[in-house]
Amino acid sequence: MPAVLVLAAVVLGAAGCTLTIGETDGEPADVSVATATASTATASTTTPSSGPPSASTGASASPSPSATPSRAATPVPVRGPDQKLVVMTVSGGFAGVHREVTLRGDGTVLTRERGGPVVHRAGAARFKELRLLLGDPALEDVPDLTMNMSAHDMFQYTLQFNGRTIMTDRSSKLPALERLINALSRWLPAN
Repeated sequence: MPAVLVLAAVVLGAAGCTLTIGETDGEPADVSVATATASTATASTTTPSSGPPSASTGASASPSPSATPSRAATPVPVRGPDQKLVVMTVSGGFAGVHREVTLRGDGTVLTRERGGPVVHRAGAARFKELRLLLGDPALEDVPDLTMNMSAHDMFQYTLQFNGRTIMTDRSSKLPALERLINALSRWLPAN
């Protein structure tokens, strides 16, 4: 990674942001991501197997868990094109962001941020991957609330799916939830 990008990653990281390199046709590319956390202000470079999240987690940087759900996972069923399979809202952080990603039954992904809504189309393989991640039985064991109340300026993730609402700041190690958040974060606009 060129020195300019490393320096940019450190500066952005100190502000709680993530530097993401490369994206094509609304489909996120598998690329290196330079991240830094506001609490430690140290940079690290990782190459996630499932692609980079565009929103910083606010938690310490660590390799993302495999994008593959457990073997017992079956894709969540689709009842209709207007069905909202999952809605993920990312808020907080140093800059006070508010972003939303909605996966619908017709394979469209709606993202919202300050600039208004943007509609993307997930390819068949990506749509099936997201439905498998949502159908992972390990998600049943994830608590509804996992927040580090003593941490400041962390991003907060609220996920609504299968009649549940889960809130997390990603401070706890929950592999099934991490896989889902990482897959949905690919759709978030880069800072």
